[in-house]
Amino acid sequence: MSATLVDKAPAKINLTLRVLGRRPDGYHELESLVAFAALADALTLQGGGDVALDIAGPFAAACGPAADNLVLKAHAALRERVAGLKAGRFSLEKNIPVAAGLGGGSADAAAALRLLAHANGLAPADPRLAAAALAVGADVPVCLEFQARIMRGVGDELSAPLDLPRLVALLVNPGIALATRDVFAKFAGNQGGVTSLATVPRERDALIGWLGEHGNDLTHSAIACVPAIADVLQALGALPGAGLTRMSGSGPTCFALFASPGEAAAAAQRLTAKRKNWWVCPTVIG
Repeated sequence: MSATLVDKAPAKINLTLRVLGRRPDGYHELESLVAFAALADALTLQGGGDVALDIAGPFAAACGPAADNLVLKAHAALRERVAGLKAGRFSLEKNIPVAAGLGGGSADAAAALRLLAHANGLAPADPRLAAAALAVGADVPVCLEFQARIMRGVGDELSAPLDLPRLVALLVNPGIALATRDVFAKFAGNQGGVTSLATVPRERDALIGWLGEHGNDLTHSAIACVPAIADVLQALGALPGAGLTRMSGSGPTCFALFASPGEAAAAAQRLTAKRKNWWVCPTVIG
């Protein structure tokens, strides 16, 4: 393999997130409606030579050592399952904030698996891809096809793809990294009960109303770790045209939904002028 292959790694947005309880192994059972944004990292695979990873882009410095990156862990996980796996040099353009509740690392790992599958003639449904994805991390399986789904368990139970309307959103991060394990360490509740995400509306207004009934159980725990999240949510809710506001994943990135791209862009300008140290990104989810 010597061709250059390119793929995108879209940011994962948890439109809802419910903690159903703690498992005997220490992990938590989750239920989440997941969708993907236009914001994305870009991953390139140049075939031939030793396996390596170069990282560039606005959030490259926050990625840490390349050897610890999930792209290389995804390669290692698939190599364990596919004899003679062909690979090469990866180049990652990091546009998604790190440790931000947007699944950037998981999206990158999923993109690496897709590129390796293409380079080695593996079908998208090859079970070795799904097994490698889950071995790398709980959020990697849902990122493999980056289609809206309900994600349950520890990321290993995925619904069929959902046909959701496009949602105009403004993503805001206070510029503080937040590790998921720290948020769960603060989580005191044990919601329990049966799962509740059944029929997800396909029409925009009905979906937004439905989302208002299903929140993010990790919000208070994340605010306990990073109080600035409360400031972000308050600032988003005060923007003209802002509808539903919510934290994504384990935070600290939050989002607000708007009726049009123009409203989201105007809101981004207004917020950027007031909060110079916040990362602000208008985008589309879905």
